[in-house]
Amino acid sequence: MKASVPRRRLHRAGVAIALLLAATAGVLGVWRPWIPLPAAAPMGAAIEGADAASEALAPAPLTLPAHPTVLVFGDSWTYGSAATVPTLGYAYVLAGLIDGQTIVNGVRGSGYLKPGLDGPAFGERIAALDPALSPDLVIMQGSINDRKQGVAGYREAVAAAWDAMAAKYPEAAIVVLGPAPHELPVGATTARIDTDLGELAAARGWWYISPIAQGWITAQNYLDVIDVDLGRKHPSTEGHRYLAEKVAAALDEMRAAPVTEAGGSETTPDE
Repeated sequence: MKASVPRRRLHRAGVAIALLLAATAGVLGVWRPWIPLPAAAPMGAAIEGADAASEALAPAPLTLPAHPTVLVFGDSWTYGSAATVPTLGYAYVLAGLIDGQTIVNGVRGSGYLKPGLDGPAFGERIAALDPALSPDLVIMQGSINDRKQGVAGYREAVAAAWDAMAAKYPEAAIVVLGPAPHELPVGATTARIDTDLGELAAARGWWYISPIAQGWITAQNYLDVIDVDLGRKHPSTEGHRYLAEKVAAALDEMRAAPVTEAGGSETTPDE
């Protein structure tokens, strides 16, 4: 009996060591100190699922010159539909709010998969852009127009379009402006597009602005922003001004964002 006591103690010690090693392995499998921790969904992006969160990259603070040139690329909202004149659309108004210049490229009805009324889908339009434009920033807006195109091939089309835009203007920062609700409550397909774009942008370390997640358009201000009559559920002139102000404010937040370094320390862009 006495001889069995040391054996029992050794057995218990061995089990304890095994449990400790297993726990350590589990922790190392989750926490890898040599890899920066993924950022939370930037600018209100909705990211769901462990896989999406594990692939998210922290976007760098937005750096722009004092008077930036911004290419705003998108659909009918970028075109300026339902404003008194298209040049009162948010993409044009944005120029004065950021003390810069905007180059507006909006095609009504277009999306990543869907051709527009006066032009093709996003990928073909990007291929036709003038490489000499040399913008400091590209804003990729939209689009709700893909909500009836289905899931198949959507993410691939987005990735191809973003790759093409980044290759066309390699010196430009790229910010993705997700779909804004044209009607309330937000439809399931529009919400799915918002989620897809947010996850894809986060995986690249790009800033993503989600008007849906940030509640830009609510039941309280819907009729002040959206022209439901002649405008066919596009922003009114006042609505476009409101959207331009929201985009400008979002860009200011990105410029003031802290720099998160590996190891957890934070500095501001001025530091």
